[in-house]
Amino acid sequence: MSGRIHSFQSLGTVDGPGIRFVVFMQGCPLRCAYCHNPDTWDVCGGAEYSAEQVAEKALRFRSYFKNGGGVTLSGGEPLMQSEFAARLFEILHDLGINTALDTSGFASDADIRRVLCHTDLALLDVKFTSNDGYRKYCGGDFNNTARFLDIALEAGVEVWTRTVIVPGINDNEENITALRDFCGRYPNIKRRELLPFRKLCAEKYENLGIDFPFGRLPEADKAEVERLSVILNSQF
Repeated sequence: MSGRIHSFQSLGTVDGPGIRFVVFMQGCPLRCAYCHNPDTWDVCGGAEYSAEQVAEKALRFRSYFKNGGGVTLSGGEPLMQSEFAARLFEILHDLGINTALDTSGFASDADIRRVLCHTDLALLDVKFTSNDGYRKYCGGDFNNTARFLDIALEAGVEVWTRTVIVPGINDNEENITALRDFCGRYPNIKRRELLPFRKLCAEKYENLGIDFPFGRLPEADKAEVERLSVILNSQF
């Protein structure tokens, strides 16, 4: 079983609990206007690895996987290579290593279930709270997010939600309240995070010769994101 991998990060600290070995996979069905990894979009990019080869790489860092650390699959969208993702997570579980899936939830029910049965934690990007936002800025559908959460709840998989806050797009209290109410429907959501929009990825777009849709927008103010986070996590 092989998959196409963009890159690896050996000691990640923001992709789940503890210190993690992060695998960035190739391919993504969405085109989010603030995407930080446009170089992962191409399903034919990167390099091919077997699940066993990736597990072997991860094992070199096992001594760091204390306090809940482990391996995170990110991307791109890992669910586009669901058979590989499931096989890798199965191997890691057999070795007693914690697994986390960083995903948009944009996949078929079968692909989601295939991977979640070997997943300890799902890091779900809840990009917007309406179909209009998803379609306009991601080329996706809000219903996919809700469906992923339904399946994760059914499977008993813990979820952390993450939402990028972009000035003038979704940085208003009405949106955050809607996000809070939506997340409140799912008892398996154990953490809700807001991430400030940043433009460190601008050089990637330039090198790829493609437009950065949100390149002209200001970065998010940290204090404002923290204020909105209080609203998001009220009554939680």
